[in-house]
Amino acid sequence: MRQLALKSALFAAAFAAALVPAAQAVPVSHATPVAAPAVHAVPPGQVYFWPGPDQMGDGGAWAYEPGDDHWWEGDMFKHDSSWANHGISGPGVKDHVKVYQGRELLGRVTICLAPGQEVGYDRGANDQGGSHTWTSGC
Repeated sequence: MRQLALKSALFAAAFAAALVPAAQAVPVSHATPVAAPAVHAVPPGQVYFWPGPDQMGDGGAWAYEPGDDHWWEGDMFKHDSSWANHGISGPGVKDHVKVYQGRELLGRVTICLAPGQEVGYDRGANDQGGSHTWTSGC
């Protein structure tokens, strides 16, 4: 009998834990946010570059959905100081981001970001980017 009660309690706890993420994913009109959103929230599937260290540069962020940009425009070219990769991973999905020194993916790779990686500052990559591409790895 004691084993049955223990199994029932474990099942109830596991069931409740499984429901929590589902409940949190559904917006509720009377819900109050627990914490303020980040200054620069990066949506899933995108990579962001900022002109200032620690993702707080003047002029905001440059965002890219999964797609390559082989030619960074004038305001962005050589003005990247912090980076965030929120690419989506899966079998066969290119989820790493390589930033190249020159346009058209030329020159050295200044920084390579794994999925979920955020870099507030990197001395070797600071203000060096000219283009980027999504890859399968670093």
